[in-house]
Amino acid sequence: MAGKMKRLLALGAVVLTTAALAWAGSDDQPKAGGAPKPVITKAVKGEQCVEPTDTMRRDHMKFLDHHRDKAVIEGVRTKKYSLKECINCHASETTGSVAASKDDFCVSCHSYAAVKIDCFDCHSTKPQGSAAMHPLNAETAHYKHKLAAQAASKVSAEEMAGVAQ
Repeated sequence: MAGKMKRLLALGAVVLTTAALAWAGSDDQPKAGGAPKPVITKAVKGEQCVEPTDTMRRDHMKFLDHHRDKAVIEGVRTKKYSLKECINCHASETTGSVAASKDDFCVSCHSYAAVKIDCFDCHSTKPQGSAAMHPLNAETAHYKHKLAAQAASKVSAEEMAGVAQ
């Protein structure tokens, strides 16, 4: 009788373990080792982006950097690749931002790709950076970027930090 009871308990343990493993692997639970996919919402405004989707996913930072350099160094300001225009189209209807919550347009993809977004440290209604690092006036805004772009050699982070002093 004791042997039969041990077998019954062992069988019960196997059944419970199997059920627990099956539940853990169900679609209701996140898969082990898989990162959550980014939430990519369609642009709220505008009929079409300035570039095809695959190009923007791959090269958007090049466009933004180039636009920034043209605006800061040469004073050429256009709307096509401006950060402001990106935000106008891609801001969440819920938060009104592209970077306020984990599901907002920029944050969602950059979190998935493990890339830090530093644009909004300054470019927001409540900048995170200090005024010394990014004075908000036409003559000195992005001065460090201008110096770096004009430098013949690479500029170190220490040299860049010294510019704001």
